[in-house]
Amino acid sequence: MGQKSTKEHKNIYFTSRESCGFTRDAAIEKLNCMSRSRLEKIEYDLSRPTPEEVVAMAEQYKNPSLCNYYCSHDCKIGQDHIPEVKEKGLSQITIEMLAVLNELSNNKERLISIVADGVIAENEMPDFMEIKNSLKKMSLVIDSLNLWVEKAIASDAL
Repeated sequence: MGQKSTKEHKNIYFTSRESCGFTRDAAIEKLNCMSRSRLEKIEYDLSRPTPEEVVAMAEQYKNPSLCNYYCSHDCKIGQDHIPEVKEKGLSQITIEMLAVLNELSNNKERLISIVADGVIAENEMPDFMEIKNSLKKMSLVIDSLNLWVEKAIASDAL
């Protein structure tokens, strides 16, 4: 049986393994996709994991947020296009969703008037960008809700 690490600055892969109570050797037995030295290199930031390795870790560690973390931090394309989704409680997610829905509801008529002629005029652009930002917020809230559900399913809470 391995000892618990005293390393101060642990990456998300390292802390995820530890939070589910796995030693590195126990994790390797569960993962079946990498060697002990490979996992160690990933956990000490000496090597980036592959998408397949991240999926395996996310499943075995019951931490679906690893996939979003990988896409938003380790993937070259995702770094530019995938926002990091922070884990939040269901009540906070619900409040944020209601707030954004209110924003969008208040801007619904303005959006209709902006796009009705098929052209976004220069004087309409600030309002259109505000609506676009509200839609981006809603997308993040939906991603947070999806992550909450995935985590609840993974931990058998649902």
